[in-house]
Parts: sequence; C-alpha cells; structure tokens
Amino acid sequence: MTDTVGFIGLGIMGAPMVRNLLGAGFEVSVWNRTTARSEEAATHGASIAESPADVAARSDVVISCVTASADVENVLLGTDGVPGAIEGVRPGSVVIDMSTISPAVTRDIAARLAEKDVQLLDAPISGGEQGAIDGTLSIMVGGDAAALERVRPVLEAMGSRITHCGPSGSGQTVKLCNQIAVCINNYAMAEALVFCQASGVDPSTMLEAISAGAAGSWQISNLGSRIVERDFAPGFKVGLQQKDLRLALEAADQLHLPLAGTSMVHQLFAAVERESGSDVGTQALVNALEALTSVTVGSADQ
Repeated sequence: MTDTVGFIGLGIMGAPMVRNLLGAGFEVSVWNRTTARSEEAATHGASIAESPADVAARSDVVISCVTASADVENVLLGTDGVPGAIEGVRPGSVVIDMSTISPAVTRDIAARLAEKDVQLLDAPISGGEQGAIDGTLSIMVGGDAAALERVRPVLEAMGSRITHCGPSGSGQTVKLCNQIAVCINNYAMAEALVFCQASGVDPSTMLEAISAGAAGSWQISNLGSRIVERDFAPGFKVGLQQKDLRLALEAADQLHLPLAGTSMVHQLFAAVERESGSDVGTQALVNALEALTSVTVGSADQ
C-alpha cells in the first residue's frame, strides 16, 4: 500500500473520496480553497496542508479533483499565486488528476511534471455523488500503464471499475465520450417522459416498464423517478455538465467533427440555466422540453 496520499479539492465528489481513502487505511493530507472543507476532512482523520505544494511535499501520490482546466493548472502548476503541487512534488511520485478537463491541457501539464521526474495520470470519474460516497466510481485512466499499476490500490479505494484508456489525455477523451452519451440518454429519457405524460399514461408506470429492457439506462433508473416527483436537486449540476459539453464540442471542433446531438442538448441546457440557474441537477433538462410543449411531467391535469 502506498504510505501517503495528498488530495486537492474537497467538493461534492472529493470529500467522500477522501473518506474512502481514509477508510481503506491510507494516510491522507488535504488542501481546499475553502478551509472549512479541509477542517471537515480532518474530523475523519485527514491532516491539513497549507497549500497544494505542501500536499505534494507530504505525499507519494497526489490527487486533484477540481472543476475546470484552469483550476487544475492553478493547483498543479501554481498559476494563480498559490504554490502549486509542482513546487513541492517529489521526484518519482505520481500525480492523478481526477477532474474533467481538456485532453490538450492534460498533455501540457503531463509534460511540465515530467520535467520534475513525475508522472501524471488523467483519471476522470463517472458515477456521481452517490458513486463517490459508495466507492463505486468508474475511473478512466490515461497515462503510463506501469504508473497506473503502482497506484491501483489508491484508485480501488474510490472506484469499482478502473480502465486504462491509453496514453496521456486518453482518460479525458473517454470521459468526454461518457458525457456525450450521458447527455443524449438524458434527453431521450426527458422526451419519452414528456410524450408519455401528454399521452395520458402514468410516467412512473412507463419507467418501470422500460427500465429492464433495451431502453434501460442509468438516467432512467436513477433520474426518471426524480423528474416525476419534481425533484431537481443536484446529484450532478447543470453548470458542470455544460462545462463538460463545451470541452467535448471544442475537442470535436479541432477534429472538424459534427456532434449534432451534443450541440442540441447543450443549447437546451442553456435554456435551463437561464430559467433555473446552473446549480440544479441535470434531470432538469426535462424543463426545457416542458417549456416547449406546455406539458409538465408528473402533473395530474395532463
């Protein structure tokens, strides 16, 4: 087992991931921009570092789990004035970035860390907050295969499926594929629910009927009933989904590749953001279709 793990970023996903690492017996030091979250992690046994550089100096394996490309650059390279992990990282150690960011930015950061004799694994995650709590995340890894094997016990404390996707940036590319499939499945579910409601059939019955067949999906099993119950609290926020879809569309543009379905869902989410803000759950995609059709899923008067 690796002796020490450093963790940067204690948000909805990061905080339970740290608890699982501690539960697996790892010694964990943490840093978060909001000190209260580090203090909460300390109540579970983590030690609090003064900066990302301090986290790296204490750790054999450094994990970052933050929001966007610029945030990863800030905490790993120190581009905003806070000492980045690169300033304290030990030669021969491994940095695992579990954020969802640009594959191109990932490769640039990997090159910078390689100059310090440090390997970067891009290891974005899927499974939502509940997957982070349960330690059942799907982890998509890009980078050196030997480095992955070295840190596999760390990843196994947080995830149940760990897939090596290829060289640096490949994990991020696969995560963007995941987000393309997720958003279009979400749209398909929303459209089916609106059609069902308008047709006078109980949408809960419809969800039960189709969930075990060829139409079954994570969205139908986990988000469909929440839509019927008008529960739009976030497991994954619309604003974060939009960030990921922008990354996918930007990468596709570099490939001169049309992503028609992804573009459409991105625009529908923009309507949701305008009406309800960026902090609602991604199941609120149905609200855009409801506005277009004057049909409200779960309403008794349809």
